[in-house]
Amino acid sequence: MKRAFDVAVAAVGIVVVSPLLLAAAVAVKASSPGPVFYRGVRVGRNGEIFHIYKFRTMRVGADTQGPPLTSAGDPRVTGIGRLLRRTKFDETPQLLNVLRGEMSLVGPRPEHPDFVERYSPEQRQVLTVRPGITGPTALAFLDEEQMLGDGDPVGTYVSSIMPRKLAMDLEYVRTATFAGDVKLLVQTVARVLRIRRG
Repeated sequence: MKRAFDVAVAAVGIVVVSPLLLAAAVAVKASSPGPVFYRGVRVGRNGEIFHIYKFRTMRVGADTQGPPLTSAGDPRVTGIGRLLRRTKFDETPQLLNVLRGEMSLVGPRPEHPDFVERYSPEQRQVLTVRPGITGPTALAFLDEEQMLGDGDPVGTYVSSIMPRKLAMDLEYVRTATFAGDVKLLVQTVARVLRIRRG
């Protein structure tokens, strides 16, 4: 039932927001040279590697010109990229990942392989489910870029943020229900709408 719900909502979602997707694509292309989409390497269910889709919010080659995480005020982020990241609209193309079966609407956020290598055997249990566009940690860490600061974002993430996120994700994996997923989706939409109005 979860997979059928994911496919139905993702398909409808793409159709409904298609005008905004087109507008965002044009804005990204006009704001800086390079592709419209960013395809980042992530670890999915059962440890399978896949490419996550996002609207490109940084200069081309930014992933080789700084840390693998983005903190507040990162100079690699483009002007339109800041708007897309603030409103979380850069994540919308992940509806394609849902249709492809690589992600779910709700679940643990997918991580880069370099961070997954640091997981303990217990923490790797988060890989037993499909990663999600949203979930408990996506809501709890909406301001993650600010939390990373501007000193050592990778060190801060690994020592402080990642363990807290994994603890929440493990609890989600143990207790997830369909009704709970729907509730998280509604909460996510409400939070994003508040951000955009603000």
